[in-house]
Amino acid sequence: MLEEDMEVAIKVVVVGNGAVGKSSMIQRYCKGIFTKDYKKTIGVDFLERQILVNDEDVRLMLWDTAGQEEFDAITKAYYRGAQACVLVFSTTDRESFEAVSSWWEKVELEVGDIPTVLVQNKIDLLDDTMIKNEEAEGLAKKLKLRFYRTSVKEDLNVNEVFKYLADKYLQRLKRQTAEEPEAVHTAGNKIGVFNTTSSNLSSQNSSNGREIISLRPHKQRTKKSKNLFSSCSLL
Repeated sequence: MLEEDMEVAIKVVVVGNGAVGKSSMIQRYCKGIFTKDYKKTIGVDFLERQILVNDEDVRLMLWDTAGQEEFDAITKAYYRGAQACVLVFSTTDRESFEAVSSWWEKVELEVGDIPTVLVQNKIDLLDDTMIKNEEAEGLAKKLKLRFYRTSVKEDLNVNEVFKYLADKYLQRLKRQTAEEPEAVHTAGNKIGVFNTTSSNLSSQNSSNGREIISLRPHKQRTKKSKNLFSSCSLL
């Protein structure tokens, strides 16, 4: 354990073009539900889930960012402080595949090198694919990213995506803890965690009137929840 009675909190941003399944992926992972009705994300939505990874309590804070360019100025600010990233494109959307590198550059510009995966969603629609297998694999190799093919509808490989990111982050955190025992999270993309108590959350309203939660860095890990089972909540 990194610290007794503490849990690690990881901010994960899920990015990519609109309609590739980002919101559906987070809903499936956190709430176990799937809806085929597409609803455009306005600005940023937030869900979280608590899991156990290698005997460590981990709270994944998943930020669902809008994929439309008109919201780019809003969502870019929410990349800051991210500690892991999911780059998503759709099997049936060639444009979303071609935009992956651009999305990765935006995230990297804000937070630098963080654990990241490339995800090809909607593989249940392979008969309508617009991307060749070798193209997708080639892009993952070029970007040096772990590559997953997922189907949110069929709940295929969704859990594996987030478990991998949590594990990679824990490995990085433990390495830095060993090298710099006194190191703390102070800002930006430095290794650490977020305090998820209400006193360290600030809110602002999005353009559609919904509340948006903005996390501020804190120097300590969060206290463990007494509930040892996985949980999720919508803020």
